[in-house]
Amino acid sequence: MPRLKKVVSKVSPQYWQLAVWLFLTAAYSATSVAQEALHQPWQALLSQHVTPINNGHSSQVDYAGMKKDQLKLSAYLTTLGTIDKQAFAQWPAHKQLAFLINAYNAWTVALILTVYPDLESIKDLGSFFSSPWSKQFIPLLGETRSLDNIEHELIRGDNKYRDPRIHFAVNCASIGCPALREEAYSADKLEQQLAEQTVRFLTDKSRNRFAEQSMELSAIFKWYGDDFTLGFRGSNSLPTFILLYHKVLNLTPAQQAGLQSEDMATSFLNYDWALNAVR
Repeated sequence: MPRLKKVVSKVSPQYWQLAVWLFLTAAYSATSVAQEALHQPWQALLSQHVTPINNGHSSQVDYAGMKKDQLKLSAYLTTLGTIDKQAFAQWPAHKQLAFLINAYNAWTVALILTVYPDLESIKDLGSFFSSPWSKQFIPLLGETRSLDNIEHELIRGDNKYRDPRIHFAVNCASIGCPALREEAYSADKLEQQLAEQTVRFLTDKSRNRFAEQSMELSAIFKWYGDDFTLGFRGSNSLPTFILLYHKVLNLTPAQQAGLQSEDMATSFLNYDWALNAVR
């Protein structure tokens, strides 16, 4: 035993730091690989059946192709349903958020497929008394949930993630929505993916237009305006959120000044609820 103590005492602090770093790196890599494997079936479906259009600002979905692969989609959704709520609670925030966005988007496609091709809009799946988003049909994290529950309780609820860019990632199967991304969201790429989706949507002049003293925006900004006032990267209002992207929007100094002073007149465009299907 004295000999062992002598050997251990000779191990440098740098060695132990390296050992801990290697252990943590391996653990993180294993987590990333596990999540990538979890969402790989959804990744395969998206890459095969979702196509960018409108110079990349939008995308269209081959629902007929999705329907042929419905068993694969169902298997993926079943796997999502096996995730334990307690295990989910232990995940880091970026892994949770990627999971929830993928679940919302995949279940939206599954809902469309329940009647496709006999619909023109996701709204056709609702009624006078109930919207399609309030239907409780999704087994997720130990409960039967609706799309509204996933979006408004799990993703937006309690401002847990405090990231308004989620509105450019979740997709409601409509032309007016931000593009359904052609790949699954993942923990290790989530920041890049959300950044790209935001620019992709904001720079779409068919949905967001800027004049010298006014702007016409997607109705998304009207419905969820409060989400853009929570201090994301220092912004505390919708104008200051948009100002974060003044370079990619090519805003003039006068437009930037108008946003900064919040003097820009704002109106909201009509929302196109037609199905985002291949035409």
